[in-house]
Amino acid sequence: MPNSDRQEQLAQLRSQYPEKFASYSEIFSHIHRGDRLFISTACGEPQYLVQELVNYVQAHPKSLFDAEVLQVWTLGLAPYTDSKFAKNFRHNSFFIGHHTRSAVNEGLADYTPIFLSQVPGLFEQGFVPIDVALIQTSYPDDHGYVNLGVSVDIVKAAVEQACLVIAQMNSQVPRIHGDGFIALEKLDYIIAHDEPLLEYQMERDNILASRIGKYVASLIQDGDTIQVGYGSIPDAVLSYLGNKKNLGVHTELISDGLVQLLKSGAVNNSQKTRNRGKVVATFCMGSRSTYDYLNDNPAVEFRTVDYTNNPIIIAHHDNMVAINSALEIDLTGQSTAESLGSNFYSGIGGQADFMRGAVMANGGRTILALESTAENETISRIVPFLREGVGITLNRGDIHYVVTEYGIAYLHGKNIRERAMQLTAIAHPKFRPWLIEQAKKNHLIYADQAFIAGQHGEYPEKLETYRTTRTGLELLLRPVKFNDEPNLKNFFYSLSDESLVRRFMSVRTDMSHQRLQQFSVINYNEEIIILAIIKQQHQEAIVGVGQYALNEDSHTADVAFVVRDDYHNQGIGALLLNYLTQLAKKQGLLGFTADVLLENRAMLHLFEKMNFRMERRMSEGVYELKMFFS
Repeated sequence: MPNSDRQEQLAQLRSQYPEKFASYSEIFSHIHRGDRLFISTACGEPQYLVQELVNYVQAHPKSLFDAEVLQVWTLGLAPYTDSKFAKNFRHNSFFIGHHTRSAVNEGLADYTPIFLSQVPGLFEQGFVPIDVALIQTSYPDDHGYVNLGVSVDIVKAAVEQACLVIAQMNSQVPRIHGDGFIALEKLDYIIAHDEPLLEYQMERDNILASRIGKYVASLIQDGDTIQVGYGSIPDAVLSYLGNKKNLGVHTELISDGLVQLLKSGAVNNSQKTRNRGKVVATFCMGSRSTYDYLNDNPAVEFRTVDYTNNPIIIAHHDNMVAINSALEIDLTGQSTAESLGSNFYSGIGGQADFMRGAVMANGGRTILALESTAENETISRIVPFLREGVGITLNRGDIHYVVTEYGIAYLHGKNIRERAMQLTAIAHPKFRPWLIEQAKKNHLIYADQAFIAGQHGEYPEKLETYRTTRTGLELLLRPVKFNDEPNLKNFFYSLSDESLVRRFMSVRTDMSHQRLQQFSVINYNEEIIILAIIKQQHQEAIVGVGQYALNEDSHTADVAFVVRDDYHNQGIGALLLNYLTQLAKKQGLLGFTADVLLENRAMLHLFEKMNFRMERRMSEGVYELKMFFS
């Protein structure tokens, strides 16, 4: 709307509602000693209004004492936390932001830990009464309703319960569909002042976040409904979802990245179980272009936080995927997003609401994404146990997947030993020996768990490849990892006695932990073990194992492979042998050796098809083969 039209509308409002317009001194004089003051959230914060209140108190230092300032998240400046206002204001945050973190930890401000979905109930039931609400709104529409714009969350509940509502009316506030409309009559005082809304810019060009985002994106399927938290890692996840189809969004926060997915068509909400066709959120932190996109957009609804974050509502969404981050996770699978030891950092927020709801949803999944280290790789974010005093945001049952820049760990349904091994495998390599040592010390894993530290034991991710067999079966071929022992156990015990005898030339059929470690913990410079894997729901199933070990005296390698009986004759053995041959040639080896039972005609035939220059020697029912590469 042109400025002249805006001035005309403002003049009409002043004429129609003269009692709502007064001098700042008169307006603020209605705030009393000991009042609870509520301020809108994050980018919806009425900056000018807050600053004018502080200016008033500074000019009239005896006008206000012991006022409690309530806010979900302070994204802008928080002058009321300054020590010089200690007698006037006491800040109480439901989620700690950068500008209030020091004050909280120095005892100059308070933090109330609570699920964000439960905050409106505190207001409505009188546990936390609201005396004055300081909010930011749009100008009224033709029906006499203003809009809360980018911050509905707990603001709507605060407005409904407040004894006094003071609004900064700002023409730059977008009009967003949903629960954010408030009748003009509800506003007791209006301060008209236009200013840009606060903007939240995500960190960009973070290589580690990008790697994590790519892993997380691989877990998202077409038609999923997603919730994504804030920060560089969630933003990186969104950047990799552009090729997905029919995604839905039910989330707490809308960011620039989500809006880009809307614009690209990857998000169309066509398969959502609830609120089909609509993006549902409760507040926005983004750029001006995002605010403009949300303005009067019928595809987007902002609902109150007790709806968006209600775990029961979330659980009603089939294939709900909650993606969040954390400060730290321990080897048993419990994590914190709110504190570093006893030092308060952020808050419970909505993470627990969404993770719990997604766990209960039909086809729901939870993903916790974090960088493996902090403070320039001096601190591991994966630890044996969370520190004393830490706030446990997610318990051991809340997390399905954990993702770092080193890969994906699947925890759901896994025992403590398996969890510890899975999480150690995606920790930073320099902290893995420490984690193994601590896990042994605390009896989380086998006391004799083998581990190869350093470069020789570092997983060669570059050797991962996807291949398709002659029968059309798509496989992931990858090197074995030290945490593959449970899957290898399942694989070997799925083999028939005949297959075991042919592979090991022994009637021994047991696969003890000690024996399995010989296959799962290897020196990659001396041995290669390649697993042929198919995806089964959220797990990997091994259908074939191929390996070679160096013969140093001849610069060749002893080769062997075995395929699960129910996958015979599908070309898996040929793929494994071809890939092992490719790797051996790259390593400069001259050829393979192998011992093959005379009755194992299938394996002999496979070797013969490879066009190796072959030498055979038969001894006691076994072919001793020497096969040289052409």
